[in-house]
Amino acid sequence: MVGSSHEALHRIFQKDPALLTRALQRVLHVPFPEPREIAALNVDLTEIEPVERRVDTLLRAETDEGTYLLVVESQGKVDERKRGSWPYYLSYLYEKYRCEPVLIVITQSSATARWASRPIRLGFRDWHSLTVRPLVLGPDNVPVIADERQAERDVPLAVLSAMTHGRGPQAPAILESLASALRTIDPDSAAVFAQFVDSCLADPQAKQMWRDLMTAIQYFWRHPLAEQVREEGREQGLEQGRVQDRREMTLRILEWRGIAVPDAVRERVEACTDLDQLEAWAQRAVHAVEATELFAGE
Repeated sequence: MVGSSHEALHRIFQKDPALLTRALQRVLHVPFPEPREIAALNVDLTEIEPVERRVDTLLRAETDEGTYLLVVESQGKVDERKRGSWPYYLSYLYEKYRCEPVLIVITQSSATARWASRPIRLGFRDWHSLTVRPLVLGPDNVPVIADERQAERDVPLAVLSAMTHGRGPQAPAILESLASALRTIDPDSAAVFAQFVDSCLADPQAKQMWRDLMTAIQYFWRHPLAEQVREEGREQGLEQGRVQDRREMTLRILEWRGIAVPDAVRERVEACTDLDQLEAWAQRAVHAVEATELFAGE
């Protein structure tokens, strides 16, 4: 199970390597050639004697223009030590594989993105022996995907959008669109993507909303994160605890989506003791335009 945003931010490219080249072409507008094949490589760059060194994700892209090594680094904050380690990684990989290395940095922080995008120049002021120019994906250039149809067209890119922008006023629309889009792909891949997003959401409200949205999708109960949710539910011990959870979840989804909840709707939800009925209302709450649509056809 992915336990941190650092892991999720680079492992999404292991799950869908083609997303990385699409991001280079469409987000950063880098004319990277279309790969015929992309393969994951061993990330361990440790030599026999010195300290252990590892990149986060390493992919080999075969293109008509040659073979490239795509070095993906997940960066949470400014770290000046990277001025030494990133050039080392690239030089070592070129020596080992004799392929052109390309450094891509992924971050959730605009400040970190600005820092990482600065070239690393080693040598004299007017004569640089080595220059490293990272390509950076972050909040300022990864697109905000808050439209369901757009999310369905490229689900991995929508996942990257949620991982990068999953905070602030845009979060509900981004997460709702992605939740709908995940229904259109195979459940196993959807479960992995759901875990990536959960790991990257630092805002407690956004994380709870995402878990509520995923709980409303039945396949989520095969997701590793769902086991954690189930365990938390078992600790409550009683059926009444599960019923109360569903009541609160239904009303929370409406409130987070900015939908007014009249007293009559709130009272009907809070009075309900049928767990299946509350599950149905929670699913309707994800797409309802008005609170009364929870009870449509009843």
